[in-house]
Parts: sequence; C-alpha cells; structure tokens
Amino acid sequence: MGTSVRLPARLERLVSRVAKERGATKSEVIRNVLTVLEKEDQKVRGGATPYQAMKHLIGCASGGSSDLSTETGKKFRGALLRRRTAR
Repeated sequence: MGTSVRLPARLERLVSRVAKERGATKSEVIRNVLTVLEKEDQKVRGGATPYQAMKHLIGCASGGSSDLSTETGKKFRGALLRRRTAR
C-alpha cells in the first residue's frame, strides 16, 4: 500500500544519503527504520498486546451463573438497594 510522507529537507537528505551508501531505495531505508522502531516499541511494551498477555486467562473460570453479563444494570441497582437497606 502506498503512503506519501513529507519530510523536512534535513531528513530527506539523510534518507537519500543512507540509501545511496547502502545501495537501497529510499523506500527500503524508510521501511527498515520503521521495522527497527516497531521492534523497539515491542520491547518497551513487553512485546504483547493486553489481549495477548491475558488470553490464557480468558474463559478459564468455571462455576457461577451463566447469565452474569445480562441485566447488569438491574443487578447493580439491586446491590445498591440491599446495601442501603442494610444500614
């Protein structure tokens, strides 16, 4: 997929120089830099999305009612009313 990026003259010169030195295209240089940035970002974030970090826990619980996610508003209101009357 094509993407156009406007670079300041300083960065344009840098990309051109690196491409020439490495015998690569400017697009290859930019892709390589973005790949390095992606790897660094994964290290900082632990390499996993929140889902990936928790997926082994999703669906592992058993027991309880099967309708826990339905009518949560009514259940919450009921819990608040019970708490209020218990005082």
